[in-house]
Amino acid sequence: MTRDDVLKYLWKNADDYVSGSELARKLCISRTAVWKAIGQLRDEGYEIESQPKRGYRLRSVSDVLSVDGIRRHLRHKELQVQVYKTISSTNTVLKGLAAEGAPAGLALVAEEQTVGRGRMGRSFYSPPDSGLYLSLLLRPEMQAADATRLTACAAVAVVEAIEALSGREAQIKWVNDIFVGGRKVCGILTEASVDCESGMMHYVIVGIGVNTHVPDGDFPEELRGIAGAAFGSEPVPELRCRLAAEILDRLSDYAPNPSAPEIFEGYRRRSLVLGREINILSPGREPEPATALELGEDYSLLARLPDGSTRRLNSGEVSVKI
Repeated sequence: MTRDDVLKYLWKNADDYVSGSELARKLCISRTAVWKAIGQLRDEGYEIESQPKRGYRLRSVSDVLSVDGIRRHLRHKELQVQVYKTISSTNTVLKGLAAEGAPAGLALVAEEQTVGRGRMGRSFYSPPDSGLYLSLLLRPEMQAADATRLTACAAVAVVEAIEALSGREAQIKWVNDIFVGGRKVCGILTEASVDCESGMMHYVIVGIGVNTHVPDGDFPEELRGIAGAAFGSEPVPELRCRLAAEILDRLSDYAPNPSAPEIFEGYRRRSLVLGREINILSPGREPEPATALELGEDYSLLARLPDGSTRRLNSGEVSVKI
């Protein structure tokens, strides 16, 4: 595809000018085709400068999601990456592909979701230009009861990726929310298809949505005071492509051995809840105050209730008194 070939060549020569004649010669296409491809890329949001007698230059600060941009920073080259400008839900679409036999290692990445989903059937706000939304298909040989470990792998992968690119501290709110500066910047939704007889998983889809920046006009009123952004106003070259690659690489490192002690320690060390006052949230019930005491190796949360008794939470949701 001409557009992809031109983009790939500009990536290879990032920050250098490439003449239209060189592009045409190297790619075996016409100068007109080069011109049309450049126009298409600019329409998609790529910042491409042009100067007479020098040619075209792709600015490295362009923050446009693309397959080539992600693969440029990806260590796990075996992953198959598909990028969408707009999608209903990366998890929903990937579930359909998984049911049709798509291979492990397929990742869907989008700039916008129109029907983004969170835990417990909630919608997930997924506007364009200010977030990264991705899902990775895994086919692990493990029991469904161990799926929480894959969610933990994803949480550690995300906090490490954010810290590596932003220099800011990221924390994990049990079970699967990522916070920066006291605000939620990421949600993780893990979904699986399970063999009812064996309890083994056919496949697992790990969905991750990150607020990279505050959207134009701020978050919706119901999210203000809750939602935040992982990155500030300072530009980070190729931010979303680099973030996608960092998350996919780290999750691919951890997923084959989700019981590794270093994953548990990374999760525990960044816990936002341990030692703090929390509310246990249960459907149809008033929030129950408690204190988060410790994390079990299965990622269950031990909480002390006001009467001095303890309860181990294996799933569910808590709020933190920040």
